Amino acid sequence: MRSAALLSEPVLASAGRRARGLPSMSSLAEKDRPIVQLLLNTGTCPRCILRFCCVGSQMLYRHPHKDLLKDLQEFLRKSQEEEDTVCLDVAHPPCKRLRLEPGGEGADGLKHNGAVLQLPSADSGAAAVGCSAGNVCNVCLGILQEFCEADFVKKVCQKVNAADYQFTSFVFSVSLPPQLSVRERAAWLGVKQQMRNLGLPLPKDDIVQLKEAYKWIIHPQLSEELGVPADGKSLFEVSVVFSHPETDEECHFLATACPDCFKPAKNKQSVFTRMAVIKALEKIKEEDFLKHFPWPPSSPKNLCDALEIQCNNGAVFVAGRYNKYSRNLPQTPWIIDGERKLESSVEELISEHLMAQFKADSFNFSSSGREDVDVRTLGNGRPFAIELVNPRRIHFTAEEMKRLQQAINDSSDKIQVRDLQLVTREAIGRMKEGEEEKTKTYSALIWTDKAIQREDIAFLDDIKELKLDQKTPLRVLHRRPLAVRCRLIHTMKSEYIDEHHFRLHLKTQAGTYIKEFVHGDFGRTKPNIGSLLNRTADILELDVESVDVDWPPTLAD
Repeated sequence: MRSAALLSEPVLASAGRRARGLPSMSSLAEKDRPIVQLLLNTGTCPRCILRFCCVGSQMLYRHPHKDLLKDLQEFLRKSQEEEDTVCLDVAHPPCKRLRLEPGGEGADGLKHNGAVLQLPSADSGAAAVGCSAGNVCNVCLGILQEFCEADFVKKVCQKVNAADYQFTSFVFSVSLPPQLSVRERAAWLGVKQQMRNLGLPLPKDDIVQLKEAYKWIIHPQLSEELGVPADGKSLFEVSVVFSHPETDEECHFLATACPDCFKPAKNKQSVFTRMAVIKALEKIKEEDFLKHFPWPPSSPKNLCDALEIQCNNGAVFVAGRYNKYSRNLPQTPWIIDGERKLESSVEELISEHLMAQFKADSFNFSSSGREDVDVRTLGNGRPFAIELVNPRRIHFTAEEMKRLQQAINDSSDKIQVRDLQLVTREAIGRMKEGEEEKTKTYSALIWTDKAIQREDIAFLDDIKELKLDQKTPLRVLHRRPLAVRCRLIHTMKSEYIDEHHFRLHLKTQAGTYIKEFVHGDFGRTKPNIGSLLNRTADILELDVESVDVDWPPTLAD
């Protein structure tokens, strides 16, 4: 933080000034006087002047705009009085005031881009004309003026409260018009030129960033009004988007000077994004910049517009396991060419309750694998997770989650959920890790064209670690790349039913296509049950008995 490096609290103010509640300019040095004088005279607000003087005291920026303006004028007046005293006492060398008079040449004259920059004396009143309390700042376009006031803070908080979010802290973000960067560059070049003309070195080519200064001012006000602390790691974001239509075209010259920086992008209404403008400003030479945008920038007539005040909560993740008891229910909505084929899905039956309770904008569903529409999932169920996007409600007790789980189970006889719980984003990775590494257990009802006896299928029980070569099945070739995948059937156990039917229990590597292992998929899976039995085989029913992924944690009933 700059404040720790640049200013210690004892330096901030004298006892007398603290008693009056006024800010102190003791953080400004004699070297800052030309900068203060120049910027005040050309229409720059007090807070921007502090930024250009690299003042890092957060407290100082929080003082009222009018008080800061008076204090800067007082700083200039006192500096001038001290200089005049030196001029009276010492004949040689001549005082600085003489050097600052217009009409001088070289380092003594403030010539810039063909013009002479005249610095008024502090008592002439010209500084007050340049930036009065009612003028819009020619650098920040009013953001460090009106938009730091209590009325605007209350407006933001009213929006937040009306949105009805649950939050215990907040992070504040602000989006600035890209032309602000152009104006800031022009002002900085003007300051650099003045310091060069005066033969005064600048300590570093840097200023306090506008966003940083704005947050120094706005954070404590928002915290007090909302009753929660500002926290950079908070998942609840309050954002303000500023625009300034009056000066929108001021950065357009950069597209000619640096065309490579401005390229159309998806979801961007204009190529003149803040980052593109900053990139162009880093490339353009000072003299080229000043040809298009000379110092000082004109003072705008209008303040910025607070185009949008938005709230957004970080996503909440809910996990559990589901059982599917229907052979006519897809895992996710089954829509082909824009037409819905079945009325519901596992995803929708679960998510509609979560969306209503968490008051989220949208959701994303994921699971450890998937089953076909005609396949049941039994046993302890299949792990799933749902990301709830921008939820208004985020705090749920274990008892409330149990009631939510019961509401889902009572709503349909096609599915059931268990172990419903809140999890972290990182925890979902453990569910995905198990998709290829873990095993799954199935039960398949199989038909054969030729009659079978018990002894015809008994040998299947003795087969262990059977290696399969599975070419991408024809039924999924439209959404999966063509490849040959090696999979393992770890164990099989047959259960004879009659001459043409038997049930086969299989424990397999995750990702094995069971239907294709039974019927062969026209020879695309080798070996298969048909080739092992030397007859045509087909699958009539398939159930997932278990998905051996130890996630999410089992909850007590």
